Amino acid sequence: MKSDLDSPLAEQVKRALHLPLPRTLKRVEVLDYISEYKDEPMHNSSILELAKLDFNLLQRLHLKELKDLSRWWEDISREVGLTYSRDRIVECYLWSYMTYYEQEYTRARMIFSKIISLMAMTDDTYDVRATLMECKQLDEAIQRWEESAVSLLPEYLQKFYLKLISTFKEFEDELKPNEKYRVPYSTKAFQIFSSKHLQEAEWFHQNHKPRFNDHVEVSICSAAPCACVCLLVGMGDTATKEALEWALGCTDAVRACAVVTRFMNDLAAFKQGKNKYDVHTSVECYINEHGVASDVAFANIGSMMEDAWKTTNQARFERPEILPAIQRVANITISMMFWYDDHKDAFTYSNIIEGTIRRLFVNPIPF
Repeated sequence: MKSDLDSPLAEQVKRALHLPLPRTLKRVEVLDYISEYKDEPMHNSSILELAKLDFNLLQRLHLKELKDLSRWWEDISREVGLTYSRDRIVECYLWSYMTYYEQEYTRARMIFSKIISLMAMTDDTYDVRATLMECKQLDEAIQRWEESAVSLLPEYLQKFYLKLISTFKEFEDELKPNEKYRVPYSTKAFQIFSSKHLQEAEWFHQNHKPRFNDHVEVSICSAAPCACVCLLVGMGDTATKEALEWALGCTDAVRACAVVTRFMNDLAAFKQGKNKYDVHTSVECYINEHGVASDVAFANIGSMMEDAWKTTNQARFERPEILPAIQRVANITISMMFWYDDHKDAFTYSNIIEGTIRRLFVNPIPF
């Protein structure tokens, strides 16, 4: 069928067959469509020029934010000295950008990017550097969430912990008086994030392979729900107390986001092969528990992800009072299709998406 189509429709059909439009990263699709629009017989040159101008103006803002964030990252990296933590500040910003790219969300993007980077540093500590005892000490300190808890930690984690606490205080200072109530929700979400990582660390150090459902219940709460709460902190009127309670409760669309995030990550990890720091993936747990081949596990887990997408769509219809928050959570879910396209992990191996990053943030669209 595609061979009978003219350009640019043929290219658009090809992309849609690879990934349905509702699951496509909108800003990347915008870039593709702008480059193709001129080839449409009925195109309007004025609309095309305005679209290019709009994208380039926003790109300048995004590049400035990325520069400011990079300076913040350099300062915090030098201060805390966690040399084992990977430099992924561009990827952290991209994740935030995928959630909300619009001009009015500068504050939200910057806060969310910083939280994601702190989550990544915490994740690297649990997964790569800390002993099991140090993992327990770090989680205990995070559960207490007070500067005096720094005495619980080994010396190499003390500066990081103090910086974690002070950064969240800085977020509170950035918010208006009637918005400050949001920060305790984000700290609670970070505490849940930490406790789930501790459970995974215990499994790893004990070489324990959990049952599939046990693995899922822990691992889906290890990142995405925290992100779903924290993305709301810097937003405007969307971040109501009702929306924050909903996000922290990890129900419907938030849980669906967590399921898609976890399974997309695990499918990619299984395809690539484990390294020595990896816990057992949900794919391995499913294969071990059900005694099936990997292709069967992939198919069944894929079916679970499809159910999660249905849950996301259902939440949009059933929760109109918090629809703007649901849509931002859905954007995170959609972003997983970008990060793990073709079962590749572009968040860890960002060279895969270097060209896309340049198109989004560095290279303006030529006129």
